[in-house]
Amino acid sequence: MDLYLDTLAFTANIVAPIFFIVFMGHLLRRARLIDEAFISTASRLVFMVTLPVLVFMSIARMDFQAVFNPSQLIYVTGATLITFVLIWFVATRWITAPEDQGVFIQGAFRSNYGIIGLAVSFNLYGQTGLAQASLLLALIIPLYNVLAIFALTLPMKRQNALSVAGMFTEILKNPLIIAVLLALPFSYFGLTLPEVIDKTGRYFANLTLPLALLTIGATLNLNSLKHTSGQAFWATAIKLILLPLVLTWGAWLSGFSSQEIALMFILFGCPTAAASFVMAKAMGGNAQLAANIILTTTLGSVLTLSGGLYILRIINLI
Repeated sequence: MDLYLDTLAFTANIVAPIFFIVFMGHLLRRARLIDEAFISTASRLVFMVTLPVLVFMSIARMDFQAVFNPSQLIYVTGATLITFVLIWFVATRWITAPEDQGVFIQGAFRSNYGIIGLAVSFNLYGQTGLAQASLLLALIIPLYNVLAIFALTLPMKRQNALSVAGMFTEILKNPLIIAVLLALPFSYFGLTLPEVIDKTGRYFANLTLPLALLTIGATLNLNSLKHTSGQAFWATAIKLILLPLVLTWGAWLSGFSSQEIALMFILFGCPTAAASFVMAKAMGGNAQLAANIILTTTLGSVLTLSGGLYILRIINLI
């Protein structure tokens, strides 16, 4: 009994602080202590400045040879592509409305790893986990964006939106990709930042997760649960239960280390990225369905992430 109670406390200490801040953001919005202008400004600040600084600092200060694992990157890439194709296959045979198909596909595979994933990884493994998670983030940012564009355009036959040059340019302009590219030489060659820059960078990096989690909570609209649909339910079930269960099991069968398995579970088990709503709305998808999927996966991940980490702890993979 003591083992299970200790494991439960261990899991709660990792996950609970993250979601407490998320729900604090929701309460602050309800109390009108933060408003839409704050959410918009804070979200842009996180995306353009503090999150890239966090990613840069975590990668620049890590031992590249110790953290870089091409097998893990290959597994994540292959697993994401295979599941994307399978979800597409299911969606096109079950959902008739093209504006719903792409939103369902995107909602079922695209993780909010940049915020929730990094926070859980840091709480679980500290700076080592944050550095390894940042490398995974550098891989999935372009992968998720390209796949999301395909998912949102092909069902509606909007081929003019599929500019390969445009996609490539947007990916290269992504602040997180730029941060990774700038940080890799520091990590690989063991370069150090001047103390003033290092300390300033850490100040900015420390802003990221609390500010980002508050904005996620502030954007949650619990009233939309009244209008949720079967499509949102099944996208949530795929995102939070099926994918992490199958893909984490596959990672264990593939012989990855316990830390690598845990980080991949977090990646596959995170709620749907908030950016999926923005893309769905901009590209003519069902924005209400996208919002519902984000909401239900965010709320559901409180239980599924906690439960998954609890099980991994019980079987000595954490």
